[in-house]
Amino acid sequence: MTHSAPKKPPVKKQGKKDSQLIIRINAQERDDFVALCESLDTSAAREIRRFIRAFHKEHE
Repeated sequence: MTHSAPKKPPVKKQGKKDSQLIIRINAQERDDFVALCESLDTSAAREIRRFIRAFHKEHE
């Protein structure tokens, strides 16, 4: 008789990411930002989303 592990409920995401925001910045500034994010084990997109949420909350 074999027992299967109980199924874990699916992980809920904060919200579906279905839109893009295109910005133009200096290439060196972008490269430095991406490198810093990588060194901190995060992504540039994650940090920009975090900034947007904090900025929005601050100015509600």
